[in-house]
Amino acid sequence: QVQLVESGGDLVQPGESLTLSCAASGFTFHYYAIGWFRQAPGKEREGVSCIGDSDDGSTYYADSVKGRFTISRDNAKNTVYLRMNSLKPEDTAEYYCAARRLRGAEWVCTRGIYGMDYWGKGTLVTVSS
Repeated sequence: QVQLVESGGDLVQPGESLTLSCAASGFTFHYYAIGWFRQAPGKEREGVSCIGDSDDGSTYYADSVKGRFTISRDNAKNTVYLRMNSLKPEDTAEYYCAARRLRGAEWVCTRGIYGMDYWGKGTLVTVSS
């Protein structure tokens, strides 16, 4: 059974940090690129940060999070992380992880939103004072 399970969402104040986790099971994790997407109320879902499979060390960040967020993967644990620093109110959204085989990081984040193989159910991040 294929599963992607996000965790780590929380209510935090502006300027604080948070780490999201995406735990995968039921598929050959290291063959897949993983993307983090988010959807805020009233807005369309967007790619935030993506990472290639184990043979492709590329990463991609949306301009809005570049320099603040860091994506990484631990293939031994079948887990991808998103470290979010200096959080802003505009980062408030439901965050989803998703997996796609045979694609690189840039493709996943910029073109992959309707072509991902597997999706998690999301975790809510709220940045507010």
